[in-house]
Amino acid sequence: MDGNFVPNISFGPKIVGSIKGKTSLPLEVHLMVEKPENHIKSFINAGGDIIIVHYETSNYLDRLIQTINEANVKSGIALNPATPLSAIEFLINKIDILLLMTVNPGFGGQKFIPEMFTKIEKARKIIDNQKKSISLAVDGGINLDNISNVVKAGVDIIVVGQIIFKSANPEMTTKKIKNLLN
Repeated sequence: MDGNFVPNISFGPKIVGSIKGKTSLPLEVHLMVEKPENHIKSFINAGGDIIIVHYETSNYLDRLIQTINEANVKSGIALNPATPLSAIEFLINKIDILLLMTVNPGFGGQKFIPEMFTKIEKARKIIDNQKKSISLAVDGGINLDNISNVVKAGVDIIVVGQIIFKSANPEMTTKKIKNLLN
């Protein structure tokens, strides 16, 4: 988060680099920044394994996705709630992950926008019609009450934050989430 595309500021490439040496898990970098093309190489060099950029932030998205892919890093595009799926029609087969924001990005703790269920279902159909395996992810407002319905709508990857970070017992909450996904 750069304080421009979204009001908050968050982790940078130094944090990614310091985490990279401590885990064998893939590191996903979700850039909520204006002009992500100015930052991509730093995050690739820091060890980002998956880099997701917002459709709304670059006039050169095709070139940006190509740069990520040529670095042998998985690429993804995030769409804000109001951005239609048709926006990525010509890029869908070039990415590995489509991330649908289910809240307006920039702040944790927001409520899931119910209309996003329809968008998730439409995205699932679009992805299923592709020649390539593409993961469908959602980010925002996921909680114990809606997680099962989100999965039923067709999601492969769920980003959770506040549900765990604000939990009195994060370990138990994580177990509850896993039980709902099985």
